[in-house]
Amino acid sequence: MEVGTLKSPSHCTGTEQSYDVLQWDVREGCEVRQILDRVADKWSLLAIAHLERQTLRFSELRRRIDGVSQRMLTVTLRQLERDGIVRRTVHPVVPPRVEYALTPLGATLHTTIRALVDWTEDHQEEIATARAAYDTRLASQEAVD
Repeated sequence: MEVGTLKSPSHCTGTEQSYDVLQWDVREGCEVRQILDRVADKWSLLAIAHLERQTLRFSELRRRIDGVSQRMLTVTLRQLERDGIVRRTVHPVVPPRVEYALTPLGATLHTTIRALVDWTEDHQEEIATARAAYDTRLASQEAVD
């Protein structure tokens, strides 16, 4: 084991080198990329956003997330539950009633997601302008080729 490396395979810091953004992508056993892939997934982001300050039944959540399939929402919620971001509660009634809510950990993630949404809203016109300029440049280059 390298000097300065922690024994925990899931812990991605602990080397004495300066921070390298690529490090989390290639270090064996590092879970940061896997976690980022999960929480940055569009269905996860939407589920977390809809669960802010409210508990929802599966069917309510599915209606609110346009375009998500039942299977995809099920998989997403299971992954978020496994990661401790969503709490699933089954009520012992017939038929069973299942509700989902953010855990305290999930609520902290929502703050980060809200900042990303705010940034997107603040810069959507600039992004639209950049996209239009790019598309124009691409069309001009294709016309020349």
